[in-house]
Amino acid sequence: MVKKKIGNLSAYLSELAVHGIQEKKGNDIVRLDLRNIFSSVSDYFVIASADSSTQVKAIADSVEHEIYKQVQTDPWRKEGFENADWIILDYIDIVVHIFKTEKRQFYGIEELWGDAESTSFQSA
Repeated sequence: MVKKKIGNLSAYLSELAVHGIQEKKGNDIVRLDLRNIFSSVSDYFVIASADSSTQVKAIADSVEHEIYKQVQTDPWRKEGFENADWIILDYIDIVVHIFKTEKRQFYGIEELWGDAESTSFQSA
């Protein structure tokens, strides 16, 4: 098996995460580029929402599957599967946040990182 060299791994991982979210019809998909923000915790946040806990879990599973399929990497940490109101998949270079819609509105994570360059994506 030949592995291709990936120039910007964090950008590639964020694209794979977006694709995994789109596969399960995630809503309001946003990628925040945190690379130019002093003291940022990661290169990218990928954020999406879903209408139910079942869909939140399905999206998280899809993201994990897409990233593992392409780069054989599991999340360093993952949280939130018990209640599935807000699941976090931490790949160190990127962090994926999948919210139930009302939780996303409550926490307003995009506003916390308002200086970040934001890119929106359509659901598949």
